[in-house]
This record gives sequence, C-alpha cells and structure tokens, in this order.
Amino acid sequence: MNAPARTTVMTPWVVVAIVVTVIAWASAFVVIRGVGSHLGGGELALGRLLVGTVLLSLLLIGRPWIRPTGREWLLIVVYGVAWFGAYNVTLNIAEHTLDAGTTSMIVNIGPILIALGAGIFLGEGIPKWLAIGAGIAFGGVVLIGVGSGMAGLGNGIGILWALIAAVAYTIGVLCQKRLMRRIPSTQVTWLGCALGALVCLPFAGSLVVQLQAAPVSVLLGVLYLGAVPTSLAFTTWGYALSKLPAGQLGVTTYVVPAIVVVLGFAAFGEIPTVLAIVGGVICLIGVAVSRRRSQRDRDPSDGLLTPETPLVPAAPQNLSQ
Repeated sequence: MNAPARTTVMTPWVVVAIVVTVIAWASAFVVIRGVGSHLGGGELALGRLLVGTVLLSLLLIGRPWIRPTGREWLLIVVYGVAWFGAYNVTLNIAEHTLDAGTTSMIVNIGPILIALGAGIFLGEGIPKWLAIGAGIAFGGVVLIGVGSGMAGLGNGIGILWALIAAVAYTIGVLCQKRLMRRIPSTQVTWLGCALGALVCLPFAGSLVVQLQAAPVSVLLGVLYLGAVPTSLAFTTWGYALSKLPAGQLGVTTYVVPAIVVVLGFAAFGEIPTVLAIVGGVICLIGVAVSRRRSQRDRDPSDGLLTPETPLVPAAPQNLSQ
C-alpha cells in the first residue's frame, strides 16, 4: 500500500522567503566576482562567514536551544564544513577565472545532485527521468567547458572548482534537511556558519593583509556578502526548506543564472560565451527533465513549485546560501 502523498502549502511567507533567497544568492555571484581580484578564495570566505556568524548570533537571542544528539552533531559538522566552508572557498576560486553567469550555471546543477543524493543516501531510488536529466545536464556542463575553454577562461580549472562547489552545496542541503527535523532553522544555520568560519581561520592572517591593501569597496562587499547572501538568505532558505521538500525547493534556483547574467552584464559588461549560454540552457533542461514523473506517480496536489522530486521527510521548522 502506497504511503499518502505529502501536501505542500505555498504560503505567502514561503514565497517571500524563496524570492529573497533567490535574489540575494544571485547578487552574491556578482559581488564575489567584483571583490575576487583583491581577496583570495579562502580569505573572502572567512570574511563573509565571520560577518554572517555575528549577525546570525543576534537571531538566537531569546530563542530556545535544542541540544543536538551525537548523530546530529556529525551532520552539523559535515553541513558546516561542506556548505559554509568548502562551498564558499571553491565558489570564490572558481570566479577568479569564470564570469559570474557561467559559474552560476554550473552550480545550478545542484538540484539534480540533490535528487541523486537523496536517491542514493536516503533510499529514495533513482527514477528513469532523473537519470536521463542528469545525463542531459552533464552534456550542458561539457558545452560550458568547451565554450569557456575557447574563451581562455582558466583552461577548465574554474569549471572544476565550480563543480566542486555544486557538490559541496548538495551535501550541505541533504545534511541540513535531516537536521531540521528536530532543530530550529536559526540554530542549524548559525552552527553551520560558525563551523565554516572555524575551518577557514587559517586564512585570517592573509585576510587582514589583503583587506589593508584593498579599497573600501572590497570591505563593503565582504560586509554585504556576510549580511545579505549569508545571514539573511541562508535564514530565508532554511525557513523555506522547513516547509518544502529539499528537491522541490531546489527547482526555484532555476532563475538564479538568468538573474546573475543580467547583473553581471550590468556591473562588469561580462556575458558568458554563446556555447556557455547554450550549455547553461541544456543544464536547466536536464534539471527540468529530471523532475518528470509518470502519471501513476503524480501527486494531484502538485502545483507550480511541485514537479517530480524524491520527497525528503518533513522538518518541524528551519531558514538558509
């Protein structure tokens, strides 16, 4: 006997949280590109995470503290190191050689990786359409690589870093969703950000040196990254993630590359190569195909934000790029 389908209610607050998250994370790609010439990948990550940790600490005032279990602490460490630490460092390094739009298109294969991860590690299986979509998206990444290579963008090194960032993002989402079954979103997000800052502390000395030599605009960029895409957007993401399945919420990031391309062109006059744009579109098609489902598996309650995706068990409460 099949288990009852989970009904998802898209409340106005969930919609607002998604919109804030998408716009804030899109702007992060552009700001990182702008300050990356003055700060190393690890140094920028540390500065951003320190600001984010301080601001997120304010959200914990007056809130109850849930003591994590041993298993939850393990998930928290993996979540913090992977998403806040590894993701930020690798993303920053990728944008040293790739434009913001191209980087965002590669990272946006995350929804497929999340679905694959849920299928492998959460026992949800890998449906036919997921496998087909993953293959299509891989072809798109290859095209992005060819286009970027022809343009002399890092000879594929930047693409490799962006792919690593996508994997780190995937690991973070899967761990976070598990944690939010019992622990409030603000606590999970703060712990992850603090742990990410902790693993980036070896870059503290060089961060100070680089900031001293950088213009004021770079410091403002670091403050923005810590305040908006980190503390605010990770909070709104966590809230939305507590209300929606992880794979389902990942669909909303479809629009991020388009926003990034527009912002990148407005800020720097940069635009991905034609092949990279075609590859990015193919990646999005792959993600869309991966979410198809057969008629017999379709949930009649599905709406615009409920395409096929393996459902990760619900969490009682949470908010989080």
